[in-house]
Amino acid sequence: MATTSTQPTEQRPTDSEGKTKTARLFFLDASSGRVLSANPDGADKKVIATGGRVPDGIAVDTEAGHIYWTNMGVPTQNDGSIERVDLDGQNRTIIIPKGGTFTPKQLTLDRKNRKLYWCDREGMRVMRSNLDGSKIETLVDTSPGDPRPGPDLKKWCVGIAVDTDRGQFYWTQKGPDNAGVGRIFRANTEIPKGETAANRSDIEVLFEGLPEPIDLELDLKNRLIYWTDRGNPPTGNSVSRAPMDADFKKRPPHDIVVTDLMEGIGIALDLAGDRMFVTDLAGDIYSARLDGSGKKVVLAAQGNLTGIAYAETPNNRK
Repeated sequence: MATTSTQPTEQRPTDSEGKTKTARLFFLDASSGRVLSANPDGADKKVIATGGRVPDGIAVDTEAGHIYWTNMGVPTQNDGSIERVDLDGQNRTIIIPKGGTFTPKQLTLDRKNRKLYWCDREGMRVMRSNLDGSKIETLVDTSPGDPRPGPDLKKWCVGIAVDTDRGQFYWTQKGPDNAGVGRIFRANTEIPKGETAANRSDIEVLFEGLPEPIDLELDLKNRLIYWTDRGNPPTGNSVSRAPMDADFKKRPPHDIVVTDLMEGIGIALDLAGDRMFVTDLAGDIYSARLDGSGKKVVLAAQGNLTGIAYAETPNNRK
C-alpha cells in the first residue's frame, strides 16, 4: 500500500527533554483519489490511501494518530463524505457518510474542542461535527431561497479556519471563476441565541472583491490570516496575508506574498519553521518563508493537488 524509502525524515527537538518529532506533509491528489505524504523536502513520498472520490480538504490529528479528508464526490448528486485513516494507512473509517454533506471542501481540526469544521460548497454551508462524525451542525447557511446544489456561486463556501482561543471561525466564498467577487468572512463558533445558521447577525465581511479565494490558514500568535487565490494574475494565483484584527470596515489592503501559482489551492503553515507549503492544480507543492521569500518547488507534476497539511508526529507515539 504505502511505498517505502530510505530517505531520512526531518526531525527537530521539541521540549526540554530533547524529545523529537518527525515532520511530514500530507496532501491530496483529486485526479487519482489518493492521500499521500512526504518529507517537507519532498523525499520519501508515500501513498497512504486510494479510492477517494475527488478528495479536497485534509486535516491531521497527531494526538490521536489520524488523518481526515473530505471527498467532494459528484457536486450534483449530494454524495460528499468525510473519511479517516491512521497515519500508517490502517483502519480506514467513514466519518460523515455520503449525503451527510453535499460537496465538502477544506477541512480543519479544532484540537481544543475536538471538532471537525468544513465548508460545503454546493451545499452553501459551513458545518462541523464531533471527530467521530456525530452531532453534525450547520453554522452558516447562505442558501435561503436557493435549491441545493446552489446555482449562485457567490454563496459557495470553500475555505475554513478556526481561532479556538477567541471562539471565531473564518471562511471563504470564492464566487464564479475569475469574477473578482470573492469574499472572506468571520463569525463566532456559536450561533447567537435566538438566531439560526441562515439569519445570524454576527457575520463580518473581512475582504471582498478578491479574484477567487480558496483555502485559509491562521497564525494566531502573530494574528495573521493567510489564504490562497486561484483566480487570474496579477492578484490571483497567489498567497496573501493580512492582520486578523484590522479595521475591516475600511477594507484594508492585503499583502500578496507568493505569486505565479498554477491555480493555487491548499496551504499549510509551519510556524515554528517560518515556512508555508502550497499546492496547485498543476500538481506542484511549493515551500516559502512566511513572508513569501525563498519560494521553491518541493514536488512537481503530482496530479491535481488540493488540500495539504503539515504535521509533526512524536517519534515515541504509540
